[in-house]
Amino acid sequence: MKKLADLEPKALWRYFEELSRIPRCSKKEQAAAAWVEKVARDHGLKPERDRSGNVLVRVPGTAGLEKAPVVALQGHLDMVCEKNSDVAHDFARDPIVPVVHADGHVRAQGTTLGADNGIGIAAALALLDTPGGEHGPLELLFTIDEETGLSGALGIEAGWLKARYLLNLDSEELGVFTVGCAGGRDTNIRLSARRAPREGLAALELTVSGLQGGHSGTDIHRNRGNSVKILARLLLAAVESRSVGALHLGEASGGSKRNALPREARAGIAIARSQVEAFKREVEAETGRVRVQLAGSDEKLHVTLEPSAEKAYASAEDSLRALRLIRALPQGVAAMNVDIPTLVETSNNVGVLEDLGDGWRIVCATRSSVAPALLDLLAQIDAAAHLAGAEVTHNDGYPGWKPNLDSPLLARAKDVYRRLYGSDPQVGAIHAGLECGLFTEKYPGLDLLSFGPDIQGAHSPDERVRIDTVEKMYEFTCALLGDLARS
Repeated sequence: MKKLADLEPKALWRYFEELSRIPRCSKKEQAAAAWVEKVARDHGLKPERDRSGNVLVRVPGTAGLEKAPVVALQGHLDMVCEKNSDVAHDFARDPIVPVVHADGHVRAQGTTLGADNGIGIAAALALLDTPGGEHGPLELLFTIDEETGLSGALGIEAGWLKARYLLNLDSEELGVFTVGCAGGRDTNIRLSARRAPREGLAALELTVSGLQGGHSGTDIHRNRGNSVKILARLLLAAVESRSVGALHLGEASGGSKRNALPREARAGIAIARSQVEAFKREVEAETGRVRVQLAGSDEKLHVTLEPSAEKAYASAEDSLRALRLIRALPQGVAAMNVDIPTLVETSNNVGVLEDLGDGWRIVCATRSSVAPALLDLLAQIDAAAHLAGAEVTHNDGYPGWKPNLDSPLLARAKDVYRRLYGSDPQVGAIHAGLECGLFTEKYPGLDLLSFGPDIQGAHSPDERVRIDTVEKMYEFTCALLGDLARS
């Protein structure tokens, strides 16, 4: 079996393997930032770090190209830390273990791989080790906390970068140039509910698992299941049937990242012992209806109902409020783009259900490339939460990135791509947040482009990167830098 050291470009894969050994969940990228600084110093360079924790490495141009336009190459140091429930992995200490598979992909072992955006980080650093490569002055920018709030890009200081062009290495499809992205805001909903022991009732635990999950932006249109929504649907369908009476909700949780489709969820419940069999039948019947809806898109749904130890539970009224709130929250695509019919315009993801002991917290990630549409969907979420008597707060969010199809950088990149591969690249926008929108606010004259290799299943343990596309992405990056330096 091949190892990462056998893959090309060797420098890129070596850096990716080194980075994979370093824990770097969002907001915990200090060790990864220190590693980047060490790599820079080992090459005789002086890394800089701003107050937010972003790292910048300035690289001189190659001989004769020292006065060419400055180009920034940018990626984010953090990764989404997701694992399958049966995998023993501590993201705070354990390294990610990339494995080369015979199908031409690199995967991790039951966890997210971190190719998003570890490949981009490794590609930028590999430029330091690529002999014979021509480029003008470079600024290698490594940002923090992209996945949970883009706070690194948000905190970048005006005037720090000197670049005319910025290459964002955080896209996930080879041959596709991204020139725009959606903006978004997150919502936190807190629903309070006192709990007490419910003597004489049957204590059960309902678990939803087996779903694919995925990126809450780029995978939102794929009709995949949402474990939190399915959990509430099954419980509500049973309790609102004529054969089952009051239900008391206890500990309930699902998902862990607002920007990932939740794959697993669980809830403790208490019902009358005489109604357990009827409850099981109703859950099985509703599960069957869910399977019909997920046919062809997410077919490994697994639902279990098992006895559990008796604990404290909310009242029947508070339990219904919680379940109806989750059921009412919008999930999935709300609107498609009029000009680009294949592009999602507006969506919402019910990403996290967190148990608080005295209630529950629900976190939603809402995205749109149209500001009024974003506000409208947030208002719908507010309305549902307020009807349930819940508290609602929104973060400040992040701006979208408006496409500029007349970009000189885009024109040069298209020419280089045609010259290398004899075909035209695709050009479009994505329904996800990229740091580019924040960079344009601080640097309005900056010309930006985003691209990358083929990465599937980002933000889930199914994440994988296609090996041959990494080599092509790096080849294109080097050729584009040479072209820009000679402009």
